[in-house]
Amino acid sequence: MRCVIARYPFDLTKDGVMDSMKGVPAEPVTGESVTIGRRRYPVKQVGEIITRQDRRDFTSGEVVRAMVRLGFTCHDHPAEPVQVLTPLQSASALLGAPGAWQD
Repeated sequence: MRCVIARYPFDLTKDGVMDSMKGVPAEPVTGESVTIGRRRYPVKQVGEIITRQDRRDFTSGEVVRAMVRLGFTCHDHPAEPVQVLTPLQSASALLGAPGAWQD
């Protein structure tokens, strides 16, 4: 399938994208993501790998449109909520204090 990402045309296939992402560890998902195989990748990471361009050169929307057209499932939100600890909670967890993970 021919698609345009960052004003450059690319001929992408579902198998080609899966081969490109094989063995690539998924970065933490903080926004839009795409499921490739059994992993969920940030769309910017996928776009960078399949286009070999810097992430700042394209939008996540361009990659999402291309991935949906190829048949991949895209997501608007992070895979799971990220719990941010306060500095005190982080220090307590490192020291093994009881109740360090409670709010």
